[in-house]
Amino acid sequence: MPTALLADDEPLLRAQLRTRLANLWPDLKIVHEAENGRQVAEFFDLDEDAPDVCFLDIHMPGLTGLEAARRIGKRSRIVFVTAFDQYAVDAFEQGAIDYVLKPFEEARLAETVARLKERLAAPSPAANGESDALDAILARLAARMAPTGRHYLQWIKASVGSTVRMIATDDICYFQSDEKYTRVVMEDGEVLIRKPIKELLEELDPDLFWQIHRSTLVNTRHIAGVVRGLRDQADLKLKSRPEVLTVSRAYTHLFKQM
Repeated sequence: MPTALLADDEPLLRAQLRTRLANLWPDLKIVHEAENGRQVAEFFDLDEDAPDVCFLDIHMPGLTGLEAARRIGKRSRIVFVTAFDQYAVDAFEQGAIDYVLKPFEEARLAETVARLKERLAAPSPAANGESDALDAILARLAARMAPTGRHYLQWIKASVGSTVRMIATDDICYFQSDEKYTRVVMEDGEVLIRKPIKELLEELDPDLFWQIHRSTLVNTRHIAGVVRGLRDQADLKLKSRPEVLTVSRAYTHLFKQM
């Protein structure tokens, strides 16, 4: 029976991947789940039986997916998980190592599963050049993700009276358009800024902030659960806020199979 490890710091996304893999690859056994690259490395250090496949989110706290892949080396086949970032996709296109995009589309994931089954039939990753491809991909991605590369917004500046408040994006539950302003909603309150949703969407980490409505961006780390209703409607419950956020029909695919 083939085995796999799933690593993503977002529980909802990890659950979605687990569910889709169960449908597409019933024989696959998930032997471990990790929230960051450090947990992945620790699992490989302690467990003599390495899983056949590792699904690694590229952007994770502690050790990133790239750093974890270097620690794993040739002991497992790697599938990188990423939001749609062209710089990452370009790095994979010429290699033997696979990738899947978030949110997970069943058809695309099915292609990955089919390729993995073929590769697992080979004696080792080295047998079809996978280890060399991994080294090349890690080098390309490391170069593209270097300090000179793309940076996502880490802080929001908001004027509160005569002072300027600095708010870490990790602490923000969601953004929502409010006429000429945008509401920045946190666990303990909210502020208004003039930056529109469109600009925020381009500057925020797409792995962290999802658009669920033309006027709303939600921090996936603050989602407690999804409630589905009639006609594909979905509502989000938050971990530390009482309000419920409605997901418009155009974005309900993000939460299917959850």
